[in-house]
Amino acid sequence: MKTMDENKLKQALMRHLGFGVAVEGLQRLPGGASHVTWSLDAVKEDGERLPLILREGPDLAKHDSNSGQLDCLSEYRLLKAAETTGVPVPRIYFMFEPEDEVGFGYLMERIEGETIPRKILRDEAYAPALPLMAGQCGEILARIHKVDISELSFLRPVPPDMSPAGQAIGQFQQILTALGEPHPAFELGLRWLEERLPSAERITLVHGDFRNGNLIVGPEGVRAVLDWELSHIGDPMEDLGWLCVKSWRFGVNDRPVGGFGAYDELFAAYEKASGIPVDPKTVHFWEVFGNIKWGVVCIVQAMSFLMGVRRTVEHAALGRRICETEYDVMNLIS
Repeated sequence: MKTMDENKLKQALMRHLGFGVAVEGLQRLPGGASHVTWSLDAVKEDGERLPLILREGPDLAKHDSNSGQLDCLSEYRLLKAAETTGVPVPRIYFMFEPEDEVGFGYLMERIEGETIPRKILRDEAYAPALPLMAGQCGEILARIHKVDISELSFLRPVPPDMSPAGQAIGQFQQILTALGEPHPAFELGLRWLEERLPSAERITLVHGDFRNGNLIVGPEGVRAVLDWELSHIGDPMEDLGWLCVKSWRFGVNDRPVGGFGAYDELFAAYEKASGIPVDPKTVHFWEVFGNIKWGVVCIVQAMSFLMGVRRTVEHAALGRRICETEYDVMNLIS
């Protein structure tokens, strides 16, 4: 288990924040294979508390650029860019420097609220938020897609001879082939997608994992968007389709948008905030892709358990989700 030197952390906080603090409540949060997240309070001399999150990962020399996940410096720059268009993200304080001897990462505000979908969708405390969230998500996604991608040169561009959809399909076709086991539903789904490639009219920042479970929610609705490590350049409708994947409804299947809203609510809010009409067929395309993507990820995670790479109950249990996504894909393309 990775540890943190509290004294060095305290000295780094004082150096960057410009005032004396004590460090209290430092604890490592669960989850995270390549990145580690810590929660802490920085307590000023007058007793004021700054609730903080420390996001730490491998330095640039050790980061696996082929993992599909962003390094901490890229995440930091991306969150700073998202702030400029009004995306609700935690306040970003600073990147740590080598002389801090804390690690490679950054410090941000800790926002209170709920992230567990089961509680968001079923606890009485969040009932007032549910009718608002589809519209809020549409507005937030419009803001994400307005981020100036010319400032995001650290994200891989879409190859000039390929559409974002074609690139995505090719990537997951390669993964599925490399797994070496038959999954006819996914193979049929990928063929269905290849025959219906949408035109790439817009290329924007794509969050990559915008869904119920990666949002901090309060009784008033969405407070912040988390988990930007899968962000990339692509078709903005990919984000809308991913949000509507059945697995992210967590059993509330009569509300296709995250288990809390309707397609029309999401689309109307997006169009109002962006000024750009939404083509439901394109969103449906990306919803089909999202189900295939999640199914393939479940295969990879289950195989990592079987091969002894990640011996966790979570990775083992994901194997049973594969047939669910296969069923969902068949329903979507039938």
